[in-house]
Amino acid sequence: MDCSLVRTLVHRYCAGEENCVDSRTIYVGHREPPPGAEAYIPQRHPDNRIVSSKYTFWNFIPKNLFEQFRRIANFYFLIIFLVQLIIDTPTSPVTSGLPLFFVITVTAIKQGYEDWLRHKADNAMNQCPVHFIQHGKLVRKQSRKLRVGDIVMVKEDETFPCDLIFLSSSRGDGTCHVTTASLDGESSHKTHYAVQDTKGFHTEEDIDGLHATIECEQPQPDLYKFVGRINVYSDRNDPVVRPLGSENLLLRGATLKNTEKIFGVAIYTGMETKMALNYQSKSQKRSAVEKSMNVFLIVYLCILVSKALINTVLKYVWQSEPFRDEPWYNHKTESERQRNLFLRAFTDFLAFMVLFNYIIPVSMYVTVEMQKFLGSYFITWDEDMFDEDTGEGPLVNTSDLNEELGQVEYVFTDKTGTLTENNMEFKECCIEGHVYVPHAVCNGQVLPDASGIDMIDSSPGAGAREREELFFRALCLCHTIQVKDDDDVDGPRKSPDSGKSCVYISSSPDEVALVEGIQRLGFTYLRLKENYMEILNRENGVERFELLEILSFDSVRRRMSVIVRSATGEIYLFCKGADSSIFPRVIEGKVDQIRSRVERNAVEGLRTLCVAYKRLIPEEYEGVCTLLQAAKVALQDREKKLAEAYEQIEKDLILLGATAVEDRLQEKAADTIEALQKAGIKVWVLTGDKMETAAATCYACKLFRRNTQLLELTTKKIEEQSLHDVLFELSKTVLRHSGSLTRDNFSGLSADMQDHGLIIDGAALSLIMKPREDGSCGNYRELFLEICRNCSAVLCCRMAPLQKAQIVKLIKLSKEHPITLAIGDGANDVSMILEAHVGIGVIGKEGRQAARNSDYAIPKFKHLKKMLLVHGHLYYIRISELVQYFFYKTLYDTAYLTLYNISFTSLPILLYSLMEQHVSIDTLRRDPSLYRDIAKNALLRWRVFIYWTFLGVFDALVFFFGAYFMFENTTVTSNGQIFGNWTFGTLVFTVMVFTVTLKLALDTHYWTWINHFVIWGSLLFYVVFSLLWGGIIWPFLSYQRMYFVFIQMLSSGPAWLVIILLITVSLLPDVLKKVLCRQLWPSATEKVQQSTKLKASVTAAPNTDRPLLKDLLPRPRRH
Repeated sequence: MDCSLVRTLVHRYCAGEENCVDSRTIYVGHREPPPGAEAYIPQRHPDNRIVSSKYTFWNFIPKNLFEQFRRIANFYFLIIFLVQLIIDTPTSPVTSGLPLFFVITVTAIKQGYEDWLRHKADNAMNQCPVHFIQHGKLVRKQSRKLRVGDIVMVKEDETFPCDLIFLSSSRGDGTCHVTTASLDGESSHKTHYAVQDTKGFHTEEDIDGLHATIECEQPQPDLYKFVGRINVYSDRNDPVVRPLGSENLLLRGATLKNTEKIFGVAIYTGMETKMALNYQSKSQKRSAVEKSMNVFLIVYLCILVSKALINTVLKYVWQSEPFRDEPWYNHKTESERQRNLFLRAFTDFLAFMVLFNYIIPVSMYVTVEMQKFLGSYFITWDEDMFDEDTGEGPLVNTSDLNEELGQVEYVFTDKTGTLTENNMEFKECCIEGHVYVPHAVCNGQVLPDASGIDMIDSSPGAGAREREELFFRALCLCHTIQVKDDDDVDGPRKSPDSGKSCVYISSSPDEVALVEGIQRLGFTYLRLKENYMEILNRENGVERFELLEILSFDSVRRRMSVIVRSATGEIYLFCKGADSSIFPRVIEGKVDQIRSRVERNAVEGLRTLCVAYKRLIPEEYEGVCTLLQAAKVALQDREKKLAEAYEQIEKDLILLGATAVEDRLQEKAADTIEALQKAGIKVWVLTGDKMETAAATCYACKLFRRNTQLLELTTKKIEEQSLHDVLFELSKTVLRHSGSLTRDNFSGLSADMQDHGLIIDGAALSLIMKPREDGSCGNYRELFLEICRNCSAVLCCRMAPLQKAQIVKLIKLSKEHPITLAIGDGANDVSMILEAHVGIGVIGKEGRQAARNSDYAIPKFKHLKKMLLVHGHLYYIRISELVQYFFYKTLYDTAYLTLYNISFTSLPILLYSLMEQHVSIDTLRRDPSLYRDIAKNALLRWRVFIYWTFLGVFDALVFFFGAYFMFENTTVTSNGQIFGNWTFGTLVFTVMVFTVTLKLALDTHYWTWINHFVIWGSLLFYVVFSLLWGGIIWPFLSYQRMYFVFIQMLSSGPAWLVIILLITVSLLPDVLKKVLCRQLWPSATEKVQQSTKLKASVTAAPNTDRPLLKDLLPRPRRH
């Protein structure tokens, strides 16, 4: 029996196809396990190449053409062009082919350039040098050549090239510190731990001698979850098995900090890394205006097909008489007589399609592309959106979505680095009701400038001073801060009196702010050395506390504790956490005074924490150790048992005080959010931060208000009740007030009425999105969406990057199909930026990933206000007028037809669509509610489209039949000649050019010399061109059908009268409609326009009128 087939199948399904198994085995350093340990199965994994580009050199032309011809207009013009090539048609193929070629070429160049920039960025990333261990030596190679199983060395301030299991570091305790700003937006330092059995390997030779295998789960996008184990083989003994978790995993994109170097083994590479799995593929975005254009185009196509069919039928009805089918001057050939009737009818139908093709505005797409491209420069040229601090201005990565900025209904924003500066500042602390503000206030007394505060004289008494110092010690000890290893900040020089400051690093910026704040109040945390925490007190004396236990913070408990032993042998438990988790566990202390201060600070948007303590006698501490040890070694339900142990330990506390920390908002962030809400835009905050942190920021930026009732849909809530019960309870709460919730509540215009704010975390969202047991998940989603619709603001915390994109997609695909915008500054925001209709990147501190993958980039969040309320508003107004105008003005000599679409009518509307301001920029910025006038694609709805179409039909009837009946039996020249067909057509064409241009002049509100030059210049150019085209014998033309036609028409007095009369009649309905609507049903924008004109007329009044104001003053009485 041939075993090669079996061997191939085994190799394919066991080694290569990873989706058949739930885990993978990695051989550290590509070393096979010892004989007899386990079977060696070679596995195939992708290389470390990252690909964010869309095209390759080989597929660019076919793929780009395929995408472009998916546009209805492009496909239609291609068909018309081919028809003109194949059959004999009344017009030249150039009239359809040239504009189509121009649009396709310009779009391809633009998209190709954008993708070339992505290729350039990918190559820079993939060619970065990486150091890895080979045969006990350090070897350098490109990042893209890295393979799973390679042992990599990363130095301080370098970025991890792939997902690594942390083996060892230069630090003796086997830890390292990383920042994950580009992954989850948090720029604070996080501590990771090396594998216990490998942390002693510090040299290349040591690490090369490591013999181990890693078993772990297949790649998945959750940044905060990892499950695996490592088998470390010794020479003779059985392998040592150690569990691996997220604390052992170093993610691609994170940066090594405060550690000289680390060694790690690659487990996920390239597009399998968690960072890459959280990237959303970049798809072609189309604006609501473009979709409306396609729908209107289909309507006009139907009209075109109907006209072609009717005319084809009428032709054959008319030719049913023999003398009409073959007149004496045009006999058919024998082959023409024998030609198939259906083939002839189809050819005639196509000929009529081409003849009436000008009902489809071919030049509209060319003009729209030019308007979008040129219009995008107004954003990049905007000096108000230039940030002097960073030297950055706005960027436009795609101009296809300019008008979509005026249609946004939902804004999804990141928090850290977007709304806030991620710069915490200690504001105050409250100890037993007394408020302490560093360098400013102590017990309500204003203090002079000083480097520290001596509380001896102002303390109410000895007992209070003891509590005060205990509070300061608690904050110096209850944290997980690391002190940077630096000789410049070592030893006693860390005293605040010396002018030196400590370099603290922590996963929580709050902890750093608290320790730095307490340093300004006289107590300085020095270091953790050999399990002893050292602090410097006011008298510059060093106090040492032995660190016995750390009860880590978690989002359910909302607190953390440490157990320490002082030099005198006293054992303390210090606890800090949210007020809701501390107050119920307190049995002593001035709770009421501290609670009132905490509530006041929370209303002001400050992040508050409460501090408590208790003393433990040795017997109690032994019981605590036993309880914690039992929970720590449990293999099943370890987290649950630890939580139960913490619950028993952290009770019967004595309240010391509370702290207040401010996360500085970006400049004008609150003002921007308020303006967006007044414009009718709902703002959601999506962040990876903890709930308490994010909620405090939402209060500070006015997303949540004082009267906002917060509703929680969090893991803690779901643990207490089922998801079903929580959702229905929240639904009842919000729907009870739904009758009073109007659009004004959503926009924040009513401060007194009850509104709701929803807080949801990532775990709860996963449950909502997860299919139910019966295979459906729609009910929960719909219920969740219904709750969100009735909330004025939503906060989503602890969100993974892909979950941010899921939230955006959920809202985007809801039944209302709202237009969404996502804004962020880090790589963790890229997925939601790509998912939203419009993606905006903030050019911030966390790299350029967001700015590079976005549609637009701005320096600061505050610039979003002008981007939407001014630029977006004006872009939408301009392009909607452009689109409707083209369908309205949409036969004749080829030269006239070409110039009609280029010079006679297209150039004025192009300039209008670039420069029109129906209201001033200052007004749009001052009154955000004007944004609502254009919401929901208001200017391109069916009612407006039908009105413009009716106007076009009415004008066409007036042009043709007005001229026809006027000259039906009239001689119009001095020698008694009657107008011929070309003269009649020229008259109708002249009326049409003047009418559509004057209509544009009537619609223009913002006049500049450029508008005057283009509008009146285009009319003058038409007259001059007609005189030249028909007044000169052109040698390059074989025949001239228009020779002397225009001059002959102008020599007739009745022709002048007809032109003026028909133009007046054509414009009259639109003028009447505008006047009546403005007087009877004015919109908010029209009211503003009217008030602006009144103010302008008052301002422009002559100076001679000003003395008349004295008449309003009381005059002295005459006696």
